[in-house]
This record gives sequence, C-alpha cells and structure tokens, in this order.
Amino acid sequence: MTTLHCTPLLGAERRLLAHFYKQHGSRMRAANDGQLWVARSDTIVAGLCLSAVADGQWLTGLFVAPTQRGRGAGAALVEAALAAQAGPTWLFCHPDLAPYYQRLGFNATTALPEALASRLLRYQRSKALVAMVHGQSSLASSPGNSTSV
Repeated sequence: MTTLHCTPLLGAERRLLAHFYKQHGSRMRAANDGQLWVARSDTIVAGLCLSAVADGQWLTGLFVAPTQRGRGAGAALVEAALAAQAGPTWLFCHPDLAPYYQRLGFNATTALPEALASRLLRYQRSKALVAMVHGQSSLASSPGNSTSV
C-alpha cells in the first residue's frame, strides 16, 4: 500500500465520507456535527466520525475498505484522530471487535457519560455491544492519589 495520509475532512469535503460509506455498501453514517476523519492513499481507504460528548469524544463509523483490511489503515486513522483530541474517547463495538480496539489502547468500561449510557442501553435491546474507552484514567486514580513517580 502507498503512504497513508490521515486527515480531518473540512467544508465541502465532508460529503466524501458519506460517499465512501455508500460506495462500499456500509450502513455507517457520518454525523452532521461530528469531526470526520479519513485515511487516504490514492483514494479514501478508511473513515470515522468523532462527536463531542461530556468531556471527550464518541467514536463511531470506523470503516475500512474491504480490500484494505489487515494493512493498518484503521489503526493509523484511529491513532491520528485521537492524537488531535483532548479527554477520553468512548465507542461501542460488537464483542468480537473488542480485541482489535484493545490493541489500539481501548479498555472495556461501564463508566459512561449519561448521554452514552442511555444510548448503549437502547442499542443493547437489539444487539450485543461492549462499551470501551481510550484515554481515561481508572476510577481508582485521582489527582493527588498517584502511585507513579
């Protein structure tokens, strides 16, 4: 694969992510108010959406073109998008995908902002999903209670 460039989509380019999803028959959707990110080589090979929630972001719509899977495009895109964010990033995924996200630094969580907790409960009525978080310190840690030197 040629060099990947992972960038946010701005302005009129934002429509490209919806086109990418549709082109591949994906049911993913790009949130109108979210940050849309893509990985490109010659064309878009992966995309995702980050939406502001609580003190962080909610990652949705990670999709890698089938011909590009297993080549690191999804991981590179997630890494680039998260490097540009402050605070935790949450996502919901099928349990089979949890090991993939764990390799990217996500951990299973039950501590969710209320907006996501209620959404997860609704979604779990019809499908199995796991909530995961990246960049959030454990509940046991707090400022002034650090064990690291």
